[in-house]
Amino acid sequence: MSRVLAIDIGGTKLAAALVGEDGSVAASAIRPTPRTDVMATLAGLIDEVKDGGPAPRAVGIGCAGPLDLTSGTVSPVNMPSWRGFPLRDEVRELTGLPTVLAGDAQCFALGEHWLGSGRGSSALLGIVVSTGIGGGLVIDGVPLLGPTGNAGHVGHMTVDPYGERCECGGRGCAERYASGPNLARWAQDNGWKAPAGEFADARTLATDATAGEPVAVAAFERGARALAAVIASTAAATEVTRVVIGGGVSGAGPVLFEPLERALDDVAGLAFVRSVDVQPTMLGVRAGLAGAAKLAWDYSQQSR
Repeated sequence: MSRVLAIDIGGTKLAAALVGEDGSVAASAIRPTPRTDVMATLAGLIDEVKDGGPAPRAVGIGCAGPLDLTSGTVSPVNMPSWRGFPLRDEVRELTGLPTVLAGDAQCFALGEHWLGSGRGSSALLGIVVSTGIGGGLVIDGVPLLGPTGNAGHVGHMTVDPYGERCECGGRGCAERYASGPNLARWAQDNGWKAPAGEFADARTLATDATAGEPVAVAAFERGARALAAVIASTAAATEVTRVVIGGGVSGAGPVLFEPLERALDDVAGLAFVRSVDVQPTMLGVRAGLAGAAKLAWDYSQQSR
């Protein structure tokens, strides 16, 4: 069976897999992302996955951004050793295979559209809510990447023009309200304290919100309202019909999705915006690799 090589690169982990045209995984491996010599670690990971099997047809890479598709370079925020790094060309030279690159959240959206909660959708928005907030659009089965490959950065959509200054330099970005660290930060600023022996992070905050702790509940309601503004605005601009939400914070479950549903009901007005179907991820951490594989399959067919 023909296969492609899928690679998922983030600030905490590197993952690779050989993936069939039906989405089946023949081999996979994962390693922590080193602070330096990332390419050497990635080369070892690729060798491990490819070892003993038939040569893949193409390589698809999903990488944290920002990135520049024109030059094939990446500058992941959480990987300081890579600034303007020519990732696409390095992997192409390493493997000798046709290689295509996209953002990690774009690959999340494409993976969910192919094999997960986004199947059957003609216009999909995927949102990854984690340390930051990323996103990707898949319209008529094709990822919308943008001129430089950075389309879908919904975490930096302004949800409050008079709001807090974001780490990106903007003001009132959704990420400042709904990412994991910012949920916990706001809760701590408003009197929440993690139980003894627990980390004061979004996971602990979600546990307390599930138990009904008032500040924890309010933090998730505040974050959900920011996400609702992003979804409603994106739907109004692009007429997406389905939204799939993944990332670590999505694991909070009802304490996130129930206030999100209420907030969407409040902020959405037009019928086509109100009709957007919001679903949690089906693939979880596998979505990025699935999207990178689909990217490679589509690229290999176009290159024939």
